[in-house]
Formats: sequence, structure tokens, C-alpha cells
Amino acid sequence: MFGTEEFAAIINPPQASILAVGATRAEAIVVDGAVVPGTVVTVTLSVDHRPVDGVDAALWMRAFITVLERPAQILA
Repeated sequence: MFGTEEFAAIINPPQASILAVGATRAEAIVVDGAVVPGTVVTVTLSVDHRPVDGVDAALWMRAFITVLERPAQILA
């Protein structure tokens, strides 16, 4: 948002977590051993570990990243 590429959001009670999404940026990425132009975004999940187990938060983040990288899987 507003060109901010990365930040950490602060959890406000009674929230258990909050997701911070930075601005996208063009970057060189490696796909199948070749360097190609790509779009990169930084996503940070802040979690209160009292109500949410860290393993569950990490599993959710992995699923979220999968959806971002392969949005067609939502329709499958």
C-alpha cells in the first residue's frame, strides 16, 4: 500500500492474528533453472500464540502462499 514493500502489522485485541501485505515489485526470479522477470510481494503474518498455535499459523501461511503462486488451484 502506498509503495510500502514490507511491514509488520500490530495485533489489536481481540484479534488473534493480522496479515500485512506489501506492494508488489518486479524482480528477476528463477523458474525451472532460467532467470525470468516476475512479480514479488512480501506478506507477514503476526500471530498471538496464546489462542493460535504457531504450527497452525505456519500451515495456514503455506496454504496462502500456494494460492498466491497458483491461483488456478482455487477453482480445482
